[in-house]
Amino acid sequence: MTNLTFNERKIIEKMLNQEAGVRAIGRILGRVHSSISDEIKRNKMHYEARYDAEIAQARSLRRNNNKGNKKLMDQQPQIKAYVIEKMLEDQWSPEQIAGQLSLIHHKKVISHETIYQFIYSDEGKELKLWLHLRRKRKPIRQKQCGKKKHVIIKERISIHQRLKPKFGDIETDLMVARSKEALSVQVEHDSLRCVLTSIENKKAYEKKRSLRRSIEEYGETNVHSITFDNGSENVIHREIRNEYNIPTYFCDPYSWWQKGRVENTIGLVRQYLPKRTDLSKVTEDQIYIIQEKLNNRPRKKLGWFTPNQAFQILAQGGRIRA
Repeated sequence: MTNLTFNERKIIEKMLNQEAGVRAIGRILGRVHSSISDEIKRNKMHYEARYDAEIAQARSLRRNNNKGNKKLMDQQPQIKAYVIEKMLEDQWSPEQIAGQLSLIHHKKVISHETIYQFIYSDEGKELKLWLHLRRKRKPIRQKQCGKKKHVIIKERISIHQRLKPKFGDIETDLMVARSKEALSVQVEHDSLRCVLTSIENKKAYEKKRSLRRSIEEYGETNVHSITFDNGSENVIHREIRNEYNIPTYFCDPYSWWQKGRVENTIGLVRQYLPKRTDLSKVTEDQIYIIQEKLNNRPRKKLGWFTPNQAFQILAQGGRIRA
């Protein structure tokens, strides 16, 4: 079985983000599903929320880095200089560099996989070439971590007992930052309308406050269920369930794709609040502006209605045709 290419890994990442299973991905790539499963196990660590093609490619190349032969980039110093120049000066991607070299020389000179290998080599890391990638993935450094305290969530009901998602099903998660503050993100399944609430810490009582606010914004009669992950802040689900008579469900461990709507929304919020943002310096008004920018953005999935428009239509019993 040949190794997966970077393009195949990008397809895997995209399909996983769309909640596709390994069998469906295997059919698209023409590979047995066990190969896809093995790829995810090899190149996604248990503490990572999602599979990332760029990180997977880097890990794969790192494993194959010492073949005994002199590295291709070292054999062609002029090509190496060109790669470094285009990354540092013009912020070109490895694929753009490889493609341009092919046009110049009328043949394939170097693959983008080889350029990624160079980026994550000792020399590439010293030059900090990874900072010039689109997604700026820092080279992975494995850490020895202590065991995380296991929290038992009482009366936890599996997502597999939930009916097919429909209007009124809410997904919730925390967008964390380096500070103790976080952002509680709630998304309605059909309209994609989100509610963002800044919370002082990641404790359960703060999460409960954010959920109460969200239910008020959506309207209590418009919330039919809430789906959580297994974070310790979600031990309060029983209080919300009993207070509002709203069923609560939980994803399987390490199965973030089972609530893909909220995960995707967090990715959109990151456009305005990158990972290094100090949330303690972001005001409630600024959070609300970001929320409404997302809620008033036309979405292809909604037939170019905005989430606010779609929510109003669906709440009145109407239908959206994408």
